[in-house]
Amino acid sequence: MEDTAAGGGLFAGIWWVLQNFAMAFYNLGYAITHPASWLDWSNKESVMRFVYYGGSVELFFVAFTFFLVIFAVGVWKREFLWKVVIGLEFMHNSIGRFFAWAGLLMVLQQVVIVFIQRIFARPDIVIGFGIPVGFDVSWWGEELKLYNAMVVALCLTYTFVQGGHVRVDLVYSAISFRAKRMIDMIGSMIFMIPMAVLIWLYTWFFLWRGLIVPNPSASNRLEQLVAKARIMKWNVETIGPSPNGFNAYFLFKVLMVVMIGLIFIQAWTFFYRSYLEWVEGPESEGKYADNDVLEAGEEPYDHAEF
Repeated sequence: MEDTAAGGGLFAGIWWVLQNFAMAFYNLGYAITHPASWLDWSNKESVMRFVYYGGSVELFFVAFTFFLVIFAVGVWKREFLWKVVIGLEFMHNSIGRFFAWAGLLMVLQQVVIVFIQRIFARPDIVIGFGIPVGFDVSWWGEELKLYNAMVVALCLTYTFVQGGHVRVDLVYSAISFRAKRMIDMIGSMIFMIPMAVLIWLYTWFFLWRGLIVPNPSASNRLEQLVAKARIMKWNVETIGPSPNGFNAYFLFKVLMVVMIGLIFIQAWTFFYRSYLEWVEGPESEGKYADNDVLEAGEEPYDHAEF
């Protein structure tokens, strides 16, 4: 009896997965052809549908099926998959290179804050042409954290593409090229993608609990959220740690969601590149990679000399 129940449960699970893969095409088509049902935020029910689908099983299978179809086509025609890899890595590099300038902006703004506070003894900073925008100096000081968050969240996948993350290598360097690529593919599937999905589910609802009331939950079904639309109100989190401090902390939550989305896409990009290099052999290592090159005199110092 137990074996029969286990077999029935396994069959039901496989059938559920196949159904969701099949429905992914319908769900994607419906979302594209009926954008007002989830993008018309003047309608509270549309907002609730957006909240639900953003952390739903349907979205996961749409994304998973989309990337699997790309991979299937790429297995048949490798030139297509290389173009996908080039395009996605270009996207990650472009985002990272652009938002890396937030570090410079952070330094410049800190210098201005020091001058305003210590030299001009002003309690606020006003910026504007025609219509000035002014905030307390403490607001600008706390807002520096946003630049730091931009660098961390939006340059993370760029750093991954550039191979800049710290790695602890116990086995990897001693195995063959194709074995390395196999480990990379397996790691993408069983570590990067599941991790990204789990963190996405947490951060997605963490974001929306700071934007609307009543608070949505990952356990809510679509019907439950739509029913709550009647009493839904926007309640954007604007409370800072100090009275006159930075009051747009919901932006940090937005950055978290964007970061996890980029990680999910980069996991597939890394899987595609690893597969292509595994198929084509060692001569394809780093093929079409757009890596930054340091010019003479730009090498970082390993240690400071006094």
